[in-house]
Amino acid sequence: MKVTVFGGSFPKEGMAAYEEARELGRLLAERGHVVTTGGYYGTMEAVSRGASEAGGHVIGVTCQDIEDWRGSKANAWVKEEIKRKTLLERLKVLIESCDAAIALSGGPGTLTEISLMWNLMIVESLPPRPLTLVGSGWQSTFDQFFKEFESYMPVRQRELLYFAKDVKTAVDILK
Repeated sequence: MKVTVFGGSFPKEGMAAYEEARELGRLLAERGHVVTTGGYYGTMEAVSRGASEAGGHVIGVTCQDIEDWRGSKANAWVKEEIKRKTLLERLKVLIESCDAAIALSGGPGTLTEISLMWNLMIVESLPPRPLTLVGSGWQSTFDQFFKEFESYMPVRQRELLYFAKDVKTAVDILK
C-alpha cells in the first residue's frame, strides 16, 4: 500500500515525537508499504528516515509555497520528490494518492490534512480508506468534538476515523 503520513514539523532528532515517527516509517517499510510524507522536516523527516533506513521507498510531496515561506527543501531521506506550486495542490497529492493515511501529533497543518481528507470521504469525493489518528491527543480532541457537535456528525461519518494508541497499533490497523 501507499501510506501517507501527516504530522508536525516541530519535532527534532532525539525528541520522543521524532523517534515515534521514525519507528512508524520503519514499521511501514518493513511491511512493504511505500511511505509518502510532506517531505520536509520534523515528523516528515523522521518517518522518511525510518522508512529509508529500513529499505523502503519514500515519496516527499513538496511545494513552492512552503519553500518560499520557510526556505526549506526536501529532506535527505526522500527518494522521490513530487513538487507542486501551491499548498492546496500538495495536499491534493498527499490525500488522493494514498491507500491509507496515518496522522501523528501536529498543529494546524496536521489538523487541516485530517479534516480535509475526512470531509472528502464524507462527501464521497474520495473513496473511503483508513485514516488513523495516533495518540491520546487526537483521541481526546475528537471525543470532545463528537460530543459537542454530535448532531452534525452521524455515526457513519465518525466511523471513517480510526484511533490508535501508538504507531504499532496504527500499522496493525492497515492489515
